[in-house]
Amino acid sequence: MHTFFLAPIGFDVGLTSVSLGMIRSLEQAGLSVGFVKPIAQGNNDKETERSTHFARAICRADAPQPIPMEHVEKLLGQGQVDQLMEEIVSLYRKVANQNVDVVVVEGLVPDQKHVFSTFLNTKIARNLEAQTILVGSVGQLSDNEIAEQIDLSVQSFGGHGGQIAGVILNRESHKRDVEAVRQQVLAGSKWAQDIGLPILGVIPDQHSLLAPRTLDMARHLNATIMHPGKISERRVNSIVVTLRTAPNFIHLLKPGALVITSGDREDVILATAMASMNGVPLAGLLYTCDSQPDPRIQQLCHHAFTSDLPVMISALNTFETSSILTQMGKAVPEDDTERMERVIEHIAENLDAAKLKQFVGEPHEARLPPPAFRYQLREKARQANKRIVLPEGNEPRTIRAAAICHEKHIARCVLLGDPIEIQRIADNQGIVLPASLEILDPNQIRSRYVPPMVELRKNKGLNAPMAEQQLEDNVVLGTMMLALDEVDGLVSGAVHTTANTIRPALQLIKTAPEARLVSSVFFMLMPEQVLVYGDCAVNPDPNPEELADIAIQSADSAKAFGIEPRVAMISYSTGSSGSGSDVEKVREATRIAREKRPDLIIDGPMQYDAASVESVGRQKAPGSEVAGRATVFIFPDLNTGNTTYKAVQRSANVISVGPMLQGLRKPVNDLSRGALVDDIVYTIALTALQAGQK
Repeated sequence: MHTFFLAPIGFDVGLTSVSLGMIRSLEQAGLSVGFVKPIAQGNNDKETERSTHFARAICRADAPQPIPMEHVEKLLGQGQVDQLMEEIVSLYRKVANQNVDVVVVEGLVPDQKHVFSTFLNTKIARNLEAQTILVGSVGQLSDNEIAEQIDLSVQSFGGHGGQIAGVILNRESHKRDVEAVRQQVLAGSKWAQDIGLPILGVIPDQHSLLAPRTLDMARHLNATIMHPGKISERRVNSIVVTLRTAPNFIHLLKPGALVITSGDREDVILATAMASMNGVPLAGLLYTCDSQPDPRIQQLCHHAFTSDLPVMISALNTFETSSILTQMGKAVPEDDTERMERVIEHIAENLDAAKLKQFVGEPHEARLPPPAFRYQLREKARQANKRIVLPEGNEPRTIRAAAICHEKHIARCVLLGDPIEIQRIADNQGIVLPASLEILDPNQIRSRYVPPMVELRKNKGLNAPMAEQQLEDNVVLGTMMLALDEVDGLVSGAVHTTANTIRPALQLIKTAPEARLVSSVFFMLMPEQVLVYGDCAVNPDPNPEELADIAIQSADSAKAFGIEPRVAMISYSTGSSGSGSDVEKVREATRIAREKRPDLIIDGPMQYDAASVESVGRQKAPGSEVAGRATVFIFPDLNTGNTTYKAVQRSANVISVGPMLQGLRKPVNDLSRGALVDDIVYTIALTALQAGQK
């Protein structure tokens, strides 16, 4: 087992974020990671220790409760440094005994009150025999100033004889790459040159990650919330305080703008209401001076002020309100896990996971935790470099997902829709469309797909007028683009039903030569590993032969995505303990699947607990290679599968990626109509990866 100790080399380096980002990066490399923050830091000992809180809430680490600072100060005051070290080592051992591959230990952040932080950091690192990673912040510092900080820190941790693994530099605002930073910063560092200190990551500044929720602003001001709207979802990207007339400030009413005004500025209030009603997701409207607009104005703006727009009121005047908000801290509130998740992912993307893994070596056992699955999915999709058509091109979530996929090079997306309308929606939603993002107007291209569609469906009696009418549906149009190999895959379903997505694919794409049917799987991102559930979306009541095919398709899908397939054929009884037609169907399907694919590990019928819980599996199915260790769960019918996946997803707060369709000649994938932007992004990545495998 390996241990990394993260130590700051200056003030306000973002140590918590970097520590959690390192956990994510190591997990993406397939390692199991433990975390401990030995000593709590905060405004007081009653405040939640944020590093431990987020490690538990987001990284699902079994992190122990830190030692209170008050207790640390008492021991130091009594000269009992050894006693303090014993307590810290005891905390560390709780994590090390969890059979993890690596433990990340977060040091103390220096401040004016706790001048002993550097002394304790060096003592902790030595007592834990950890390799130290220095964390700095580029910010407004010059390269020479950063180099001086590195030199001082290297000497504090032992210089040549110290265990310094490398340096991570946070908040780089000059958009330099890692090599440029290494050359410019380390050129001025004598110690770094002598010991060949590597740069393990340069984290670029990203303004959107600093945006607090409107709720956080309201709490900071102690403002009264008149109408909450989407106060916990909207984020403040800018603050608009104006003394000018409406024509001179309406260009500032952009997504994420918090408008601050006194209640007697009817022009500001009316402009804000109109922007909100036109679909601009403003962060909110904040009245100052404990004032509200005239009741007649409120009545005129009633629709805007009772919809998604948060409306608040502050007792302070406009100047005082603005001053307090500009001084608000950057720390992520403990209940804002959505923002911290994005911060962690951003940092992980900019760390050198390969270098970190070299220190640790290979994991104790082969496993695919969710971060590793998501990382591999993105990386393999990037390598595939496929062109994916999105028929729902004017749907806001789809537009945002397409922009993200282009920015991260996950896929080359094609939006179908009116370019002017798509641009308008993007502007209203604050989405910046990359210049390379392809937008095709269906009205301009539809006619050229009529002849090939007639040819494909001539045996079904399709003629040109019928084809033209069907091509009015963008899903059909996108499917024809796929049939003609103009794109590599299709993703739809954000506003269409599953049938709307699958039917054109069955008619125009058809099943693969080796497939008897089209089925689906969900990738269930459980806390410790990724499981595959099939079929939970397509086939209502498959017969034994069809169920066997679903099992084989699902096992192959699991293997393609880096999951070792151990297939459990789920039923209400295990082995030979039960009887009845439902059990016999599963038993026969298991026999057929084994006969067709003797290379696969398949067992059934098996109850869910026998398949998933090792102790139950040993008791109910001793000797089974699958019991207690299943990675692929095949449900006997759609009723069971769909109910189970949704119960697990909602009750255990598990992310499910899918459904991914199997058995088609070319990849077509369906979305849930409640899909989030991230769901769409991962489905696009799945589709690109499928296309690469085809």
